[in-house]
Amino acid sequence: MDWPAGPVLVIGRAGMDLYADPPGARIAQADRFTTALGGSAANIAAGLARQGVRVGLLGCYADDDVGAFIAAQLDAYGIDRRHMRAVSGASRNSLAIVETRMEMGRVLYRNGAADLAFSDHDVAGVDWSAWAVVVTTGTVLASEPARSATLQALQAARDAGLRLVLDIDWRPESWTSTDDARAITARVAAMCDIVVGNDDEFAVLAGTYDSGLDAARGLVAKGAALVVYKMGEKGAVALTPGAEHRSGIWRVDAIKPVGAGDGFLAGLLAGLSAGHEPAAAVLRGAATAAIVVANVGCAPASPSTFALDLFMSTHSHPPET
Repeated sequence: MDWPAGPVLVIGRAGMDLYADPPGARIAQADRFTTALGGSAANIAAGLARQGVRVGLLGCYADDDVGAFIAAQLDAYGIDRRHMRAVSGASRNSLAIVETRMEMGRVLYRNGAADLAFSDHDVAGVDWSAWAVVVTTGTVLASEPARSATLQALQAARDAGLRLVLDIDWRPESWTSTDDARAITARVAAMCDIVVGNDDEFAVLAGTYDSGLDAARGLVAKGAALVVYKMGEKGAVALTPGAEHRSGIWRVDAIKPVGAGDGFLAGLLAGLSAGHEPAAAVLRGAATAAIVVANVGCAPASPSTFALDLFMSTHSHPPET
């Protein structure tokens, strides 16, 4: 696949995660909490930065002390935040309180979410010639004004010749209805060169669970360069024009069930950016996901390219077909 090695702009949410400490503790029994950068878009960006990809974020955060924490974290990871706008007033940053357990408890605060204040004004200031790839997640499509602004950004990026990527990232609680999610997600997926989602998310696109893989194939038939249909423990199917490649997962002792999706996309795109073919890039995405679920946090657990290569050389290779 001819995939550009240039900088990536990720649209969406940056927030704060609070992890119950020590690992394994329930929120109610925690002695303390450790902080980390959070939010799906920020996690993807952090994963890309860790693997040597130049990356920036496009969105909003609240102009308060938590927003200052987010800004400092983005700087620490080397994520370009020139297109992150601080929002004043009653808007607040997303806050996730999380347990590091497989039977994980999580409390997510999204009241007056600052990231959903992302608007046409933010899109107008982007110089699209400075970027090669634009990534969006489904979360930022769930409501206005972020939805319209994201659609505008994707169209502008497409007109400028950039490659577009969608992580479906369907969160049912964020949408007014499944029908709404289906209509908007299908519209965006049709614009994108790469679409990634799990079997539940493709079922939303298809309208029925049994037709999810057919929906993925349909996107390739209509022009997508790569569609990745993830199946949890059963691995993933990478679909490209004229080929399908199935691969398994990397086995690890997972300590939490979250962060895999963000890690997968980061590893996949970093692999493509480095020149790996789609099947190999999918394996790198799966390995990144495995490392993330085996460690505390999402952004902090993202591996460097060296750590990822070491992991892949020392762990059993997942089966492929």
